[in-house]
Amino acid sequence: MTGTDPAHRPERRATSSAAAAAGAQIQRRRRQRGMSQAELARRTGLSKATLSQLEAGAGNPTIDTLDAIAVALSIPLTDLLTRDASPGTVHLPATVASDEGPTRELLRRISGGHSLELWRLRLPAHTSIDGVPHAPGTVEHLLVASGRLDAGPADDPRSLSTGDLLAFAGDSPHSYRTGDVPADVTVVIASPAVG
Repeated sequence: MTGTDPAHRPERRATSSAAAAAGAQIQRRRRQRGMSQAELARRTGLSKATLSQLEAGAGNPTIDTLDAIAVALSIPLTDLLTRDASPGTVHLPATVASDEGPTRELLRRISGGHSLELWRLRLPAHTSIDGVPHAPGTVEHLLVASGRLDAGPADDPRSLSTGDLLAFAGDSPHSYRTGDVPADVTVVIASPAVG
């Protein structure tokens, strides 16, 4: 008889969704910082094989291990525990305010480990600006206070009007263009912290 007796086969440990999510975040944050696996392994004291296994979601990291990785990446530990790896471009159309009282809406939660800049951008009618790509991992958030414009990634601009929110990768070419109406826009630029 060939093969191995099923009762004596080594047990394969199932990969947990938490380990897979943490591994994806480790890899994403390391790449955003332009850091090799070897460099991150050196900074954390882990072997490159162990780090590779963690990034593949096959490991079972302790809190101490994740903390060492977070410190080496200059991010809060909680950033490695989030399951939202990359939401991509987010476009939230404006909503109508209630006449019966205040209206509060959570538009966007920005995780730690970033340097934030808040800008007010006022564009006259028939104005065009091409944005210079920022550092890798940068995300731009636009909130239109008034007016209309086309903005966002150069290859996927969105038509925005008063109250709209747009979040997109700011590390690639992007643009802002108004037509017949001027625009007043709040811009939040979230860049990975340098550590």
